[in-house]
Amino acid sequence: MEKKLSKKALTKSFHNWFYGHLTCFSQEHMQTFGYLCSMLPLVEDLYDNEDDKAKAMNTYTAFFNTEPQLGTLIVGITAGLEEARAGGAEDVDDETINGLRAGLMGPIAGIGDSLVVGTVIPILLGIAMGMSTGGSPLGAIFYIVVWNLFAYLGMRFLYFKGYSLGTRAVEFLIGAQGDAIRESVSILGGMVIGAVSATWVSVTTSLKLLNEAGEPYLVLQDKLNEVFPGLLTAIFVIACWFLMAKKRMSPIKVMLLLVVVAFVGVLVGFFNPGLVY
Repeated sequence: MEKKLSKKALTKSFHNWFYGHLTCFSQEHMQTFGYLCSMLPLVEDLYDNEDDKAKAMNTYTAFFNTEPQLGTLIVGITAGLEEARAGGAEDVDDETINGLRAGLMGPIAGIGDSLVVGTVIPILLGIAMGMSTGGSPLGAIFYIVVWNLFAYLGMRFLYFKGYSLGTRAVEFLIGAQGDAIRESVSILGGMVIGAVSATWVSVTTSLKLLNEAGEPYLVLQDKLNEVFPGLLTAIFVIACWFLMAKKRMSPIKVMLLLVVVAFVGVLVGFFNPGLVY
């Protein structure tokens, strides 16, 4: 007998994922429990027998982790698969569902990290920082409102699009088109990060060499600007990327290191904080 998920169950499932995809997050399980929470309303809507519910929920105890915003598409796809399984589809079982989830985790994470984390968030933060000039709170308000609207509406669209497309979305995401999308988005993300860094990060030196009369005969920053404007900024940005991407140093440790570098730089006269007492 064919079974159909109700709009109420689908909406509740989406909200469970939107608010709880990091439920009980740990290095061992990552987003597994968040996935279980999102599937619970669907299983309760599709099955009457408690044993059938337990068996269906057990499918989603397998490890899961991806980029959570774009990863909503996977949750929507499996909602459609679970509906098909409850309706008696013989070609949909635990192995089919978990194989699909495992197969999509990587491609979705690659696209999502580049698109959301590497492109959308830096653009929104760049606009917000511009609005925060002079200490205005408008930048923070703008980012909070726009990001949450973008995330909610975008994730909702992806969830129901995944539900309606089902396995047809897999061919698009894993095939040659998916590879092209990931590469294009990665390039775009790199360009955005570079533009935001060049616009909002400024590292300069106050180092000067004085002659016997106490007048500067060499201003290092002026010489650097003649050769390579923004050289110190580029060095600092690349160094931070290298420490986090290659040395696997956490952002907090990198920020603490920058504080130490800035402190030492001020003590030796390389940096000038511009403080007046």
